[in-house]
Amino acid sequence: MSWPPTPGARTRSELFDELVLDALERVERRLPGGLSGVELAVELVPPSDPAPWEPAQVPLSRLFPADQGLPARVVLYRRPIETRANDPRDLPALINDIVVEQLAGALGVEPVVLDPQYRGEDD
Repeated sequence: MSWPPTPGARTRSELFDELVLDALERVERRLPGGLSGVELAVELVPPSDPAPWEPAQVPLSRLFPADQGLPARVVLYRRPIETRANDPRDLPALINDIVVEQLAGALGVEPVVLDPQYRGEDD
């Protein structure tokens, strides 16, 4: 016998994934052609060998440009993002900003084009 799924029974990983999908859907609604050519993924932590061009701090996300027929790929790292959020209530806005920043980089546009309420690093 198993219990029906309830909001309280969702894992932190599932809740995080839902926040990422919510942010992605908000961006997709603003783009007439959608986000073809860009993939989005979530991983627990970044690899232990950062790229030479990356800063020494732990990255929250990474953009892998399109290469040799492969689409651009945006990867969000769940644990560093959760750690960066000072309050769990800040997590949705932080995830939204990261998704917007990375997708803007992949598409070659300013973040405010994808989200007029984009807050950026200063807020």
